[in-house]
Amino acid sequence: MRLPSKISDRILEAALARKLAPGSRLGESQLAALFACSRTLVREALIRLAERGVVTVSARRGWYLAKPSRDQAREAFEARLVVETGLLRHAARPNMRQIMRLRGHIERQRKALLGDDAGLRSFLLGDFHACLAEVLGNHLLAVTVRDLTVRTTLAATHHQSRDEAAHSFAEHEAIVAALEAGDIAQAERCMAVHLGTWEAKLRIPADADPLQQLRDALEPVVPSAQPLHTSSAGEEGRKPTSPP
Repeated sequence: MRLPSKISDRILEAALARKLAPGSRLGESQLAALFACSRTLVREALIRLAERGVVTVSARRGWYLAKPSRDQAREAFEARLVVETGLLRHAARPNMRQIMRLRGHIERQRKALLGDDAGLRSFLLGDFHACLAEVLGNHLLAVTVRDLTVRTTLAATHHQSRDEAAHSFAEHEAIVAALEAGDIAQAERCMAVHLGTWEAKLRIPADADPLQQLRDALEPVVPSAQPLHTSSAGEEGRKPTSPP
């Protein structure tokens, strides 16, 4: 594997494991020192990740891990829903070797859930989707699914609890069970349910309104439906004794 590919893969793995927070700075000099290479090779890796939507770059500030907004998270999950359910819809029934590979991944997820390594747990739960695409024979889509999974992982605003991880694991297990039974349609339905509840799973807050403080300050002090001055019926029609 060429070094830029190795660097980009390590960054993707760290993001899936939630070891790098969204918005983390990725300094060229620091990465070059860690991987004992030139900044040119580091920059090549970061450019690749930027093209895949995982990294952002500022001319003056440098490279940063993406920090998806609510809308970007929604779009990423919608893309995953289309890609991953479509992949299952057109898949042939997996053979025993393919099922054994998926079962092996499920078993690693189970062990990670029982352990205390939250990073490994998060990585395996995300990696399952890329593994499924590879098992079904589409390596191109496996890369796409992996990138989209990283972007949805970065969209999470909280550390995934053990209960939430267990729920995702149970849904993965149901997908594999359906494939093992040869029920491709059921596997697709399970995947649709799994990816369709993203908002509840991630609890992504609405994007902050940058004008909210000014908006609140400029609200009318007196509601427009209420006049500033009222007059009694006996005063109607009188001319003011002095100019307003």
